[in-house]
Amino acid sequence: MKSLTLLIICVLTLNSCKKKSEEHTEKNLETSAIENVSGSEEGILADTTTTSAHGNTNKVEYIPFGIKIIPDDAIAATSMAKHYKTMNTGDSIHSKIKAKVNNVCQAKGCWMTLNLEDGNEVMVKFKDYGFFVPKDIAGKEVIVNGKAYVKEVPVDELKHYAEDAGKSAKDIAAITEPERTYSFEADGVLLRQ
Repeated sequence: MKSLTLLIICVLTLNSCKKKSEEHTEKNLETSAIENVSGSEEGILADTTTTSAHGNTNKVEYIPFGIKIIPDDAIAATSMAKHYKTMNTGDSIHSKIKAKVNNVCQAKGCWMTLNLEDGNEVMVKFKDYGFFVPKDIAGKEVIVNGKAYVKEVPVDELKHYAEDAGKSAKDIAAITEPERTYSFEADGVLLRQ
């Protein structure tokens, strides 16, 4: 009889522990999902304070998209351009770039191109199609975090991007060869305000 009572107590205790563990896991997943939501939907602004050579402090505000990142350690577009020139098709490096936006997908905001300030640009897509950026940010400064790589883009994909960018039918028809492009898969973006 004592064995049966002890067995029942053990089973009840295990079930209680299992239920608490599941609740804890669900809460962690909810918190993680909230942290990875685009800040623009929540109106959250990340900020950083910089000090100029003259001792003046400037507060810079950013709207975050994707995973939470900080602006520290971002390299200038011109420095990234030098890295891209040394890379071969298929090469990749983890990087954080600060650059101006040239173009944004006008259909959804699901990609953008950044100016590398050397006559080239980089095509930025968002990891796992997990977030989008506003369609009206051309000319604004962003910081992107993720994987920089070089790839050869097929003609049909180039034409698709040209359509998304609002190019004319004549410009789209002129695309007849694949293109070696500088690419970037961003897991987080900061849009400077």
